[in-house]
Amino acid sequence: MGIFEPFRAIGYITSSVPFSVQRLGTETFVTVSVGKSWQIYNCAKLSLVLAGPQLAKKIRALASYRDYTFAAYGNDIGVFKRAHQVATWSSHNAKVNLLLLFGEHVLSVDVEGNIFIWAFKGIEENLSPVGHILLDSKFTPSCIMHPDTYLNKVILGSQDGSLQLWNINTKTKIYDFLGWNSSIHCCVSSPALDVVAVGCADGKIHVHNILVNEEIVTFSQSTRGAVTSLSFRTDGQPLLASGSSSGVISIWNLEKKRLQSVIRDAHDSSVISLHFFANEPVLMSTSADNSIKMWIFDTTDGDPRLLRFRSGHSAPPLCIKFYANGRHILSAGQDRAFRLFSVVQDQQSRELSQRHVTKRAKKLKVKEEEIKLKPVIAFDVAEIRERDWSNVVTCHMDTPHAYVWRLQNFVLGEHILTPTTDIQAPVKACAISTCGSFAIIGTAAGWIEKFNLQSGLSRGSYVDASEKGNSAHDGAVVGVACDSTNSLMISAGYNGDIKVWSFKGRELKSKWEIGCTVVKIVYNRSNGLLATVTDDLVIRMFDVVALKLVRKFEGHTDRITDICFSEDGKWLMSSSMDGTLRIWDVILARQIDAIHADVPITALSLSPNMDVLATTHVDQNGVYLWVNQAMFSGATNIDSYGSGKEVVNVKLPSVSSGGDSKDDVDSDKPVSTDPQAQAQPVTHTPLLDQQIPDLVTLSLLPKSQWQSLINLDIIKARNKPIEPPKKPENAPFFLPSIPSLSGEIVFKAGEPMDEEKPTHDDKFTRFTDLPSSPFVQFLQSSVETKNFEAFTDYLKSLSSSTLDVELRMLQIIDDDDEQEPEKRPELITLEQLLDYFIHEISHRNNFEFIQALIRLFLKIHGESIRRQSKLQAKAQKLLEAQSAVWQKLDGLFQSARCMVTFLSNSQF
Repeated sequence: MGIFEPFRAIGYITSSVPFSVQRLGTETFVTVSVGKSWQIYNCAKLSLVLAGPQLAKKIRALASYRDYTFAAYGNDIGVFKRAHQVATWSSHNAKVNLLLLFGEHVLSVDVEGNIFIWAFKGIEENLSPVGHILLDSKFTPSCIMHPDTYLNKVILGSQDGSLQLWNINTKTKIYDFLGWNSSIHCCVSSPALDVVAVGCADGKIHVHNILVNEEIVTFSQSTRGAVTSLSFRTDGQPLLASGSSSGVISIWNLEKKRLQSVIRDAHDSSVISLHFFANEPVLMSTSADNSIKMWIFDTTDGDPRLLRFRSGHSAPPLCIKFYANGRHILSAGQDRAFRLFSVVQDQQSRELSQRHVTKRAKKLKVKEEEIKLKPVIAFDVAEIRERDWSNVVTCHMDTPHAYVWRLQNFVLGEHILTPTTDIQAPVKACAISTCGSFAIIGTAAGWIEKFNLQSGLSRGSYVDASEKGNSAHDGAVVGVACDSTNSLMISAGYNGDIKVWSFKGRELKSKWEIGCTVVKIVYNRSNGLLATVTDDLVIRMFDVVALKLVRKFEGHTDRITDICFSEDGKWLMSSSMDGTLRIWDVILARQIDAIHADVPITALSLSPNMDVLATTHVDQNGVYLWVNQAMFSGATNIDSYGSGKEVVNVKLPSVSSGGDSKDDVDSDKPVSTDPQAQAQPVTHTPLLDQQIPDLVTLSLLPKSQWQSLINLDIIKARNKPIEPPKKPENAPFFLPSIPSLSGEIVFKAGEPMDEEKPTHDDKFTRFTDLPSSPFVQFLQSSVETKNFEAFTDYLKSLSSSTLDVELRMLQIIDDDDEQEPEKRPELITLEQLLDYFIHEISHRNNFEFIQALIRLFLKIHGESIRRQSKLQAKAQKLLEAQSAVWQKLDGLFQSARCMVTFLSNSQF
């Protein structure tokens, strides 16, 4: 298991597989395919309600019925109830291309012309088909549909343009339609009986009466491309919608037999499916451009308008970056879109507006793609100024300008940053200062200039007098960065020169040569280290202040695509076209983990909390999320996750984070009644195998949790009631009652007349026979195994007041009538607790929590320790261990104070 494990993929809406629509009650749901998985949306707001598990192959066809979803992948058909796969139908020997829900049966058609009939009631028992039909070898099926009111009959369309009518019950062919000598892509039934519409590859739509085999009307699309989908309107309006392979949706009037309206920019790719909602003027469409759109016909001229939509990247993203403390991801793709993805809720994802693109495209009569900005190749963001002005700067492919964006309004900013140089060259690099007020841009001609983001005005350029043409670098600028105090600006040239400038004065302070071509740089503001990627596949790390090489990482065998620092600067992650993701420890100067993905990574970004890693991949339109197991499992030993030398092969994350349905928890599983099992904590923090000497580890608990152990007396005094408790109402004289804390009347149970009262010995025997609390059970089992990990986790799970009660229950109360204190079981438990404290202090684990716990323990049991010789000896060992640890800590603190004094007195 590696440090980063696959979590889920975001940004996938639909693929090039026709959807399946069903109505349950008053709501309509649509099931769409997303590669190897499927998703279900509620059409009321296009909100995602369910995601299916990851399958072995890509889905080729879908069908749905109530809680069941049928997905054809490869030669198999998966049957899912909700998200759980309950059966797999495997009778096909070829790829299944078509599925049709037919009453209580499902018809599946493969590429070789085999039609199998499946009964999905009693799926667990019926894993074999109930019928089989073999089509003619010359007939290659391309679509299947059921004509309304035709009992047990289906129509099959072929690639050669012919139609066949089959009776599924008798397994006989009823009629063979000659067709139109063009491949049939789709066929749908109309509200009128015996009438169907057929879409062909030549762009023609044939409305045909299958009862008398007569053509009613033929439409021809004005745009080039095949007819890929059809749908009839069912609310009384005689309209037919057709989608083409060019992304255009046409609306045809069947009464007037002419074209009524055209949605030219409906989609950027082929329209896969169309569906008019039953008795509603709403049309839903999906496309291979990774989008679902709903159109409503409510305008005066009858033309549709966009009602709601969900979309993702239609082309692979080029660069990504986390935003809003890891809750969102900014992504720029080859589809010229700049998007904001939500990691928490998919419905919050959206595309940033480029200001009236649709309106301008209609006015100029061009496609929206031609109006949009060119693909983003680099960008930077500053969260500190989101509410004040534009806080994102983007560089675009072959564009001599840089654009700004205002994320508060999700819109393109009002300023365009244009370099003042005479040489017009594309902008290649950009960076925003720490304060969020300035943007630095670098061009392919070596020019670097600073701009004010609020006004968009230039604030001067960085010029090296030794360079030709009064520019900053001789070649292209591949990267710029600003330090955390706005005192330095670092730039890198393509020819291998790195220069450090005064941010405010723009003077050149220092420079050095790497010796080879620089491809990319990343600067970490927390530690002041600059990581560079060169064409020799070596990652070099420089100290900008000392101007020296401090680290060199080698291991990639192909072009390095991206690098990324962790927020604390201790890790460096790099990706390459060799398919590997490598994690480097900056402090230890070694590789700590490496994974090999199915598809090479093109860009990566680690969240500020270091809990989630986002990646983009070659030819993949989504953003993939990986979880940091070291953060979620609580483990601090990195060596337990990866050896650092071996490369582990992993698969890309799936759309559903739940994984395989077989691994889901069974809700019918009986719950254990064992108190120790019920009190078992969810996770255990593993101990360090090789702890660094003199290192003290903390418990990672909230400060309030362990501080309240120290201030329990103050908390109790503060929570003391102001008014005295009210006197409870008197019960009837003939019903004996007992006092209660709540003030309610509690009746006393009657004692049996013939039972003898227990003696003092019986009382003690019954007390000692009671089962011990989970606190004592965990402590005893930890002492026996000499592993206090479970006991520590149990203590952390308790509240301060509960922990105080548990410790007070162990008090030794002197009573002449009871046993001697030395024979008390509480004495053994106190000795075990002292052993536990000695062990934890000696190993310096959970230091602040143990210190607070020891203080509370001594406050409660100090008098018992003073009276018992056994406890005194244990307490003396605890004092020696505590003194030794504090002596080492004081030495470390003294060294740190000396270092701070030296740095404050130095010229730096």
